[in-house]
Amino acid sequence: MILKLLIFAVVAVLIYRFFGGKMPSFTRSYEDKKLDDDTLVECSNCHTYATVKESLIVGGKY
Repeated sequence: MILKLLIFAVVAVLIYRFFGGKMPSFTRSYEDKKLDDDTLVECSNCHTYATVKESLIVGGKY
């Protein structure tokens, strides 16, 4: 019985992939990482905005 369920699951996944379905990936893409670098944060001293890549964290604040 377990073998039949396992075979059914494998066949279902193969059919899903054959018709263009994408399996979920748990890694972030390059575009998502780029958006994180381009995120603006506010400076706690002068209240101007800078990107995360340009800013420094001092004492837990940007």
